[in-house]
Amino acid sequence: MATLLQSGARLSPSVAILGDIHDCHCNLAIWERPPIPGLDALVEGARRDLRFSTDCDTLTPKLTNELAQAGYAASPLLDALIDDIGELANRFGDLASARRIELRLEVVTTDSCRKFHGDYVTARLITTYAGRGTQWLDHSDAARVRKGIEPRNIRALQTGDVGIFKGKMATDQPAIHRSPPIAGTGEKRLLLVINPGK
Repeated sequence: MATLLQSGARLSPSVAILGDIHDCHCNLAIWERPPIPGLDALVEGARRDLRFSTDCDTLTPKLTNELAQAGYAASPLLDALIDDIGELANRFGDLASARRIELRLEVVTTDSCRKFHGDYVTARLITTYAGRGTQWLDHSDAARVRKGIEPRNIRALQTGDVGIFKGKMATDQPAIHRSPPIAGTGEKRLLLVINPGK
């Protein structure tokens, strides 16, 4: 059963919740799921961030090749990551009516998007495979931030959760969010972002 917050966010342990992003009253749909065990091991060592566009139908070979070039060694753990990204990309492609997607997979060690903001997209999928998840605000705290006032209650996706964030191109009340502040802590995040492609 979905939890509907006054924020416009809906949360559920069922993957079906992601379809609620089409509801005009929902600007953030969160699939609450456990993290894939062991993926924190993938953030160790030198890795090049991935950023590319591809058709959903050709994602798996493209992703496999890009990961190899980025320095990720073949392993059952990497196979689990590839399978999960493929599933999420296809779900997002269906929900966004986009057979082409833009994908980013990054090891984040800084406050990369430190200010609360809405994205200039129709929708964006975000999940954190390792490390802390993306922070977000309900409507009242988003209004406080717009006035230059500190938010009262900062919410966050948990590691493994999948969020589809409605952006400024789809609504005048986009999901307001930011990266968790980790600069200087030594923490690393493995972050996946999927947008509709061009």
